[in-house]
Amino acid sequence: MSAEVDVLLQEAKESIEAAQNYRSELQQRLNGLSQARTQVRGSSGQARDALQRHFSELQAAASRLLSERLSALLAEVDAIEADSVKPLDECQSLIEHGVGQADELLREGEAALRCGLGEKEDKLGSFTKKAVHIQLDSLPEVPALVDVPCVSAQLDDSLLVVLRDRVSRLGSVASHPPVQIEELQERPGSILVRWCKVDEDFAAADYRLQHRRSSGGRSQYEDAYIGRDCEFLVLHLDPHADYLFRVSARGEGRTEWSPWSVPQTGYTTLAPHEWCPGSEGYILSSRRNIALRSDSSHTRCPVLYSNAPTYFCGQTLTFKLSAAGPMDRRDSLGVCVDSRGGTESLQRDQAVCISTNGVPPPHQEPCSSTGRR
Repeated sequence: MSAEVDVLLQEAKESIEAAQNYRSELQQRLNGLSQARTQVRGSSGQARDALQRHFSELQAAASRLLSERLSALLAEVDAIEADSVKPLDECQSLIEHGVGQADELLREGEAALRCGLGEKEDKLGSFTKKAVHIQLDSLPEVPALVDVPCVSAQLDDSLLVVLRDRVSRLGSVASHPPVQIEELQERPGSILVRWCKVDEDFAAADYRLQHRRSSGGRSQYEDAYIGRDCEFLVLHLDPHADYLFRVSARGEGRTEWSPWSVPQTGYTTLAPHEWCPGSEGYILSSRRNIALRSDSSHTRCPVLYSNAPTYFCGQTLTFKLSAAGPMDRRDSLGVCVDSRGGTESLQRDQAVCISTNGVPPPHQEPCSSTGRR
């Protein structure tokens, strides 16, 4: 009976442990669902704000442009009207002056005809002289209607057709960005970021990678890379600090960038590479990540080691010679397990080196464990 109880007790313990694990897994999935819901609602809110802000700015800009254009056209109408009416007003003033003179002459003529015989001769003589002076046969010229402006407005309704077509294709809403970050690999003082397209119909011409420190809300995203490659090594990062990375793409023949990918958090536990200070025959940069051979090292040039073992088994090392001065047969790059002061070559046990012409020296044995370079 006790054996059966022990079996049941063991089964109960296993069931309890399985239930705890099951509850823990479900709780993790609930947390994942909560994060997913937060992302959907948060990104939807941001999309709404972006759409409303963009279209409000477009409406304000379009209204301003239309008002400016209307004011310019009305100013043209006012200018044409003012330039055209001025000579007409002058002509009207001249004609009205002539009408006044003619009325006065008529009154004088009628008075001369009605006066007595004693003064009729003088009055008629004065009237005749004034009529000759006025030049009754000279009339001002009035322009014909075809010679004066007839102002009109030409309006092209095709703008509405073009505008309707452009507005119907303005903007888009996507549930997923066309690119996503695929992998983050830590490197000494850096992180290798790889991304890939998730929308096969999207023809990407360039990619744009940004990063920022995740601690604190004041830091802004900074451009780390713009180009056609799908990976980039972000340098000068502090160890044990979280960084956020995001990437976007630009389509062929387009100027605008796609929506950003979902930000991914990455960090490196590896200290940035530094050359060992105080090494004879070398001059180091302020960050101690660049070393130049000094002029005094022509006769003797010992091996320059890193300041600490920063690489481990399983990591991929890529040596790149971006520029080179006068070559020396002893010039080489390599990795070794330990540092041996005073040595002038890495052609030894537990070290692998490659000369500057890209050829490894013979009889090299592979090294293991933590290494320096």
